[in-house]
Amino acid sequence: MALHHVASGETYRLASVEDPGAKTAALVKTDGFEVAQLVLRQGDVIAAHAVPGYATVHCLEGSVTLDTAEPVTLSAGDWIYLDRGEAHSVTANQDSSLLVTILFG
Repeated sequence: MALHHVASGETYRLASVEDPGAKTAALVKTDGFEVAQLVLRQGDVIAAHAVPGYATVHCLEGSVTLDTAEPVTLSAGDWIYLDRGEAHSVTANQDSSLLVTILFG
């Protein structure tokens, strides 16, 4: 079954970590960019990886540690940019919601 992606002009409500059923969702995927909401529960780890595009991570709720060349803690409202191919991992310090955008090209 194909994933539903948000269409141009479609309104979508992002999940809140307050909702026990909240989960990670791929929102948009085109040739030029990709957007996903990551919902992580305290203690969740996303293993080290890199993406082929430029990435931004906006912490909407909670707190995570983004382990890059220098570990950084993101809390609600924090935003960070990662250069293409920059290796990183993520550890949720609390139940957290992240909006991740990857730009290709």
